[in-house]
Amino acid sequence: MDWLMRMNRALDYIEMNLVGEIELKEIAQCAYCSSHQFQRMFSFITNVSLAEYIRRRRLTLAAIELQNSDRRVVDIAIKYGYESPVSFARAFQSLHGVNPAMAREEGTALKAYPRLSFLISIKGEEPMNYRIETKEGFEIFGIEKVFQLNGVETPAELWKQSHENGEVERLAANAGDLPNSLNSNYHKVHTVCSYKKTGEDTFPYMLGVFKGETSKPDGYTSITIPAHTWAIFSSDPFTWDKFDETIETLYRRFFSEWLPTTGYEQVDGMEFEITGVKDGLNFVELWFAVRQIS
Repeated sequence: MDWLMRMNRALDYIEMNLVGEIELKEIAQCAYCSSHQFQRMFSFITNVSLAEYIRRRRLTLAAIELQNSDRRVVDIAIKYGYESPVSFARAFQSLHGVNPAMAREEGTALKAYPRLSFLISIKGEEPMNYRIETKEGFEIFGIEKVFQLNGVETPAELWKQSHENGEVERLAANAGDLPNSLNSNYHKVHTVCSYKKTGEDTFPYMLGVFKGETSKPDGYTSITIPAHTWAIFSSDPFTWDKFDETIETLYRRFFSEWLPTTGYEQVDGMEFEITGVKDGLNFVELWFAVRQIS
């Protein structure tokens, strides 16, 4: 089953369960991936979070039902997952700009968000710099934290805190020399995500360094990354103020352009964000563990 078919199966599941419970685990299973991986793919491809898409679809259907039936507002609110008319009215007003009662008046302007479908978009005007590499297993160590999906805490806060308390600098010092197999222009500290199973509603995240002969891993979490095939995407050189824009573009193009067209799939969402500097400019590489779809 190809990537597009899997993703559209997940959308089918959402659509069939807009009235009732939608289980994130079930959505991800339809797409043959983890919950965290599906949410990341969805948001990068569509520019909207999965939760927001579901909210928009439910409120679209609720508006149609208000216009075309005489059911009580409270019944429609409960039908589409709201615990009270107040919470429903607040969400409805936020999306449509009017309250549910006004939606029944002739001539009221409302918004409709149709069901999404994933299709291949033929672009190709801008090349993607990538390479496929098969790497033997290797070790990394660093500062690890397990995050809740859609939780209050985010990986960005871990980076900020670790910079402020000096942990990033200490980790870099304990990294020692980079292994000879790596680009000498790489920084010492990188990001690795989804490298092990932690639970259906969580994902692991590490500020990590590659373990070499002169490393000092004591006191840190150590993990072994098994042998994998990696799709490695490289950015053009950029100044640091363009980092967020650059990395977001790489992620979006991987999920929306490369992955649907190449016959590969991501392995359990495992990925690295590798940064470096060359000739005074920054660069970033995204490493995605991949395998060919059988």
